[in-house]
Amino acid sequence: MSNSNFKEFTKGIIKQNPVLVSLLGMCPTLAVTGQAINGLGMGIATTFVLFCSNIIISLLKNVIPKEVKLPCYIVIIAGFVTIAEFLLHGFMPSLYESLGTFLSLITVNCIILGRAEMFASKNKVLPSMLDALGMGTGFTLALFLMGSVREIFGSGQWLGMDIAVFENIKPMTVFVMPAGGFFVLGCIIAFLNKIAGKRPPQKTGCAGCPNSSKCLRDSEEEVLKK
Repeated sequence: MSNSNFKEFTKGIIKQNPVLVSLLGMCPTLAVTGQAINGLGMGIATTFVLFCSNIIISLLKNVIPKEVKLPCYIVIIAGFVTIAEFLLHGFMPSLYESLGTFLSLITVNCIILGRAEMFASKNKVLPSMLDALGMGTGFTLALFLMGSVREIFGSGQWLGMDIAVFENIKPMTVFVMPAGGFFVLGCIIAFLNKIAGKRPPQKTGCAGCPNSSKCLRDSEEEVLKK
């Protein structure tokens, strides 16, 4: 794998992780990660849809009219979501029941639509495949990590197996509740930012805004017009 292809793959895992950096796909991230297996299943299903739809959209990018590209993207994505639902329903019915309607909502997942619009529709097939695999892997790892933390502290289990440490400790059920999802997500993002050495902007107000210079020019132009 060339250096450029490697960067295309890894950007979605680290620098542009759709959940932990871009904060996309929050609905399934918070809703299905009460257990690690649910997070893993949702991540793999989303990666499958993202990978297949990126390939098709990249192949048809010069055929799909600009006026109807969004409806075409949704039809393509919905087709692969249906396939993913059939596969899970046939081979993993318990996981299919656990994920419920959130499987169907993959169709309008902003990660998939975003990569279709911003990347697959503008690049060749191979880069689109690598982009999909990277973003899907980053999404899956984030959901699996969240699901693992919430299941361990909220149920005293991991992947359905009892953890000996929690035999004499009462699990904190708040971790498997919606509030626990927000708390765990915030802690993980804060921890990763600490490792990466990221700091909040030091300046506040207009001085800390990246568009402050443009706003100042626009204001000066308005004053001159008056």
